[in-house]
Amino acid sequence: MAAQFNLNDDNVVVIIGSGAGGGTLGNELAQKGVNVVVLEAGARHTIEDFVNDEWASFAQLAWTDARTTSGTWRVAKNFPNLPAWIVKAVGGTTTHWAGASLRFQPHEFKALTTYGKVEGANLLDWPLTLEEMEPYYTRAEDKMGVTRTGDRPGLPGNNNFKVFKAGADKLGYKECNTGHMAINSVERDNRNSCQQTGFCFQGCKWGAKWSTLYTEIPKGEATGKMEVRPESRVLRIEHDDGGKVGAVVYVDKDGKQQRQKARVVCVAGNSIESPRLLLNSASSKFPDGLANSSGQVGRNYMRHVTGSVYGVFEKPVHMFRGTTMAGVIRDEGRNDPSRGFVGGYEFETLSLGIPFMAAFLDPGAWGRSFTSAMDDYPNMAGLWIVGEDMPQERNRVTLSPTVKDKFALPVADVHFDDHPNDVAMRNHAYGQGKKLYESVGAIRTFPTPPYPSTHNLGTNRMSEKPRDGVVNKWGQTHDIKNLFVSDGSQFTTGGAENPTLTIVALAIRQAEYIAAQMNARAI
Repeated sequence: MAAQFNLNDDNVVVIIGSGAGGGTLGNELAQKGVNVVVLEAGARHTIEDFVNDEWASFAQLAWTDARTTSGTWRVAKNFPNLPAWIVKAVGGTTTHWAGASLRFQPHEFKALTTYGKVEGANLLDWPLTLEEMEPYYTRAEDKMGVTRTGDRPGLPGNNNFKVFKAGADKLGYKECNTGHMAINSVERDNRNSCQQTGFCFQGCKWGAKWSTLYTEIPKGEATGKMEVRPESRVLRIEHDDGGKVGAVVYVDKDGKQQRQKARVVCVAGNSIESPRLLLNSASSKFPDGLANSSGQVGRNYMRHVTGSVYGVFEKPVHMFRGTTMAGVIRDEGRNDPSRGFVGGYEFETLSLGIPFMAAFLDPGAWGRSFTSAMDDYPNMAGLWIVGEDMPQERNRVTLSPTVKDKFALPVADVHFDDHPNDVAMRNHAYGQGKKLYESVGAIRTFPTPPYPSTHNLGTNRMSEKPRDGVVNKWGQTHDIKNLFVSDGSQFTTGGAENPTLTIVALAIRQAEYIAAQMNARAI
């Protein structure tokens, strides 16, 4: 039975957010006997609540609270109040993610060493190596049921993948398969196998896709050591005179302000809300926000080099049938500066339904080019680009000087400008994607600009030296011993891989550290 903790219980670990980082961390700590309170801004849904309808699902799950954008990125022009397509619900964006689960490559933990100083980029090596992460990657893959790891078979290929694979073969790509996916290819963990319905972004109605909503969170609650409080919007984190954090102030589901005492606080609210919360928790002792002596809170925002390429064929493909993203080409993920950029990118199969296709194809467009593309929808195949973007200090999350939320707190402003390396990589990927489809008979190909970000990274980054970042190799803030960051905002660099597997691996590792530090009375 799920626990219920007193607001004055100052021995609990309070986790803010219940997604890949927060939900996993909560369960891992609860399994170790640590008392945990998880505060989640969104509602709690069940698998039965999910809807196989893009617009209805977006209204149900998406984080649509006001935000502002600035910078030269296309998202600021086309979606000025929606910089990110993430979820506000128990389970966080693990309800909406596609399931791709790839390990970082060795060189991506050592970006500064590998790439050298890149003008305009704020590159830094992670204070971690792949060797240190490997055992935790294995545990994360086992927890999530990642296909093609352990003894778990891969998912079948849908028509979109078959076109993708035929093109990969023509271009001489060697690393192409249906991917390492945290989607059950066989029944396991008391959950169904994938039924190939094709609405992976709308919440998996079969429970085949790993989500903390119905894996980590119920397991944590079953220990009697973890309480999840949905519709609990955190306003600020408080600290004592010595600078240790000691309480989290939030508004509960009834609109009442509450104050939960805490022994440890872990921030896992996504790379936009986490820095916003630290900045909004400024005090006379920490006038620039919590954990911000370096001035790095909110900086180095990354969202991956993304974009899509679609090919139109003479005969139907029906790309929307089957697992949305079960298809990856990894050959371009290497670091090969001869291509005109450092770092690499992956290709992944991607289909959107007709409503989102129309919204994202070329926002605001109309006329023959647009309508003829939509007419050709049944005959389309599609892929998505995921590449390593360069961290830049000026790409950052700050507090809006003009817009406030309903609690009178400044909302997040997300500023982003593409680095020249990002542009060169995206253009290379567009070219290769076009060649891939044309090699197997596409009669037309077209790129689409990046969508609102689903991979939001880097705004509270790990660093060996306190002056260079916000947290150490354990996600523990350099400034405050009992304050941790537990989401993708702790990423030092983004790599070319979807981030969820790394977030989960880091959460498993962080739970070990927090439990050990608590036992030693160090925090």
